[in-house]
Amino acid sequence: MKMLGQKNNRDNREGLKGWLNPLRYGWERVSYWLQRLTGIFLLVYFVGHVFETSSLVGGRNAWDTMLEMTQTTWGHTFLIMVIGASTFHSANGIRLIFTHVGIGLGKPGRPDYPYYPSSLNTRQRSGIWIALILTAVAMLYGANVLLGGD
Repeated sequence: MKMLGQKNNRDNREGLKGWLNPLRYGWERVSYWLQRLTGIFLLVYFVGHVFETSSLVGGRNAWDTMLEMTQTTWGHTFLIMVIGASTFHSANGIRLIFTHVGIGLGKPGRPDYPYYPSSLNTRQRSGIWIALILTAVAMLYGANVLLGGD
């Protein structure tokens, strides 16, 4: 029985919309999900890359057939996504390694209201932005090489 003023257990559930909301949790949550999504994407790419490379066993014709699939605009677009995923995953991973070692965290403080954790400081947010900027630059460079005219 629900008492007066008592919330329903489901009042605080936002579902998938709240789970993916970057405004509620900030850029740290976006970084968290991008790290995991790029990791899964790179795992899938790795399995596909091993399959593609194993076509060498079938001889020159099998290899050329496999390369025809990858030497298209869609294949190049996929490779640009691989470049972006690997760049972000690496740069953000380096930031996380520094964080786990204690570099860039700042001094611990007393947890007074409104509970702003000192670990989510400007240095950590800057690391996320650096990872995103490096990703954009790498993807632009990859697009220029793969889709460029020269």
